[in-house]
Amino acid sequence: MTSGADLELSAGAGLVLEEIDDEVERSISSRELSAGAGLVLEEIGEEIQSDIDSNAPAAENIEAGGPEEAAAEPQTYWGYTNLGIAHVDNHLNIRQEPNENGKLIGKLPKDAACEILSIDDKGWAHIKSGKVDGYCSTEFLYMGEEAVARGKEAASMIAVVNTQTLKVREEPNTDSVVITLIPQEEELEVVEIMDNGWVKFLLDDEEAYVSGEFVDVEERLEKAVTLTELLYGQGVSDVRVDLVQYAKQFVGNPYVWGGTSLTNGADCSGFTLSIYKKYGVSLPHHAASQAQLGTKVDYSQVQPGDLIFYAKNGSINHVAIYIGGGQVIHASSPKTGIKISSMNYRTPACARRYL
Repeated sequence: MTSGADLELSAGAGLVLEEIDDEVERSISSRELSAGAGLVLEEIGEEIQSDIDSNAPAAENIEAGGPEEAAAEPQTYWGYTNLGIAHVDNHLNIRQEPNENGKLIGKLPKDAACEILSIDDKGWAHIKSGKVDGYCSTEFLYMGEEAVARGKEAASMIAVVNTQTLKVREEPNTDSVVITLIPQEEELEVVEIMDNGWVKFLLDDEEAYVSGEFVDVEERLEKAVTLTELLYGQGVSDVRVDLVQYAKQFVGNPYVWGGTSLTNGADCSGFTLSIYKKYGVSLPHHAASQAQLGTKVDYSQVQPGDLIFYAKNGSINHVAIYIGGGQVIHASSPKTGIKISSMNYRTPACARRYL
């Protein structure tokens, strides 16, 4: 049998393969056919591989890192390829330029996620989260493996309503009292998926239930909140615009039951009480009592600064400030703190005007 050393590599790969084929043919004619076709083919395959290995050493293994190697897909976590997590007590400011004097354009709440696009030599990261694209200091970000580990601790289960209108019940069954109705695509913070398929979630600071048949559940990290000025429309006073902008400064700050501090913690009525106090309006520290004051307003006529009230079993138990664009700002729950939501994240009970 002609060895690999006897073949002239300079003759080219075509000559090498031709000699291998000739030798294989001679090998076939000399074999015992009684050994069976399967054995012959097996030996032929081994001989071809042996000759190729010895006569074509230039054929590098692609797995060794040759140019033909396919690029590995980057690993993603919760949809992020270069994950950053806000390493702060309340929220992280996002600025339009990479410096402390840059215009504030958004806030990244504690443990919220972002995509790190780049980092400059001064430690400022260009990030994107939700609708916010800007800069923050890496000093206040978990990155790399730390970010992944923190994300696993902080990720929440979110249920997204997939039907036009969904009934929220007091207990996990269809015989239970309906607390409120919520619209399609509203997002609910899951506490537990029950054995019977129902989903327990937080409705502000109280537990409630929806049928798992009408929601899509996914694991998610919180995103940044944009502070872009809202369009208020005609007839909205400067005082109302100022009140809303003032209230939005406190997005991401904590919820504390019984609290009235806009920085250290407030509950829903404590938040509205403290916001209105700045504008000379005195409100009681109780949502149901606040709903007895002011002037009743039709939902179609609400303006930024009006209060929107929500009820459970017919009793007012939550209050929020309308900020325009179909949204409210409110002290929601111990987990989410002061946040912005759709006005219809649950069915409103009434709206009142004080300005």
